Amino acid sequence: MSQVIVYNAGGQQELHRVSLRHAIRMLHRRVARVLDVVDGQTFGPYDMPRSVELVRYVFTHWAYKRTGKVEYSKANVLRRDRYRCAYCDRAATTIDHIVPKAHDGPSTWLNTVAACEKCNWEKSDRTPEQAGMRLRITPYVPTAEDIYPASARTTKRLRAVMAMADSRQTVSAA
Repeated sequence: MSQVIVYNAGGQQELHRVSLRHAIRMLHRRVARVLDVVDGQTFGPYDMPRSVELVRYVFTHWAYKRTGKVEYSKANVLRRDRYRCAYCDRAATTIDHIVPKAHDGPSTWLNTVAACEKCNWEKSDRTPEQAGMRLRITPYVPTAEDIYPASARTTKRLRAVMAMADSRQTVSAA
């Protein structure tokens, strides 16, 4: 049976691989959607998935611990900037490249900010200076606590509980 790649919501972070049967169950439960299909192959009336994407973003503590960095993605840029436009402070739904991709600007934490559609459209493929727009924030590389404050607190609390359990075992062994 073939393996199907599972991506986190946003389709940029590969999580793991599952069997075709497991992928079909994920699609049936609507926890994932097809991202890429195998051309010319089907299972029943459906195209056979090569990869699927989770419907909801899953914070992967293990990936953060392994690399020490939060994965760059559109969703995480919006979270970092608290869903506020970097130009006008309205609700943000998109991201904007400070140095546009048309001018070889990279898709990185330091070159992207959250933006509302109006400001993103007005800025177009120009730098903020060329467009006469002022950035209200300075982009930065976030930590897990910046992106997921609640889960970072949960992780700290879990570490504290584990440390207490370890210290109790040490005391009882003595």
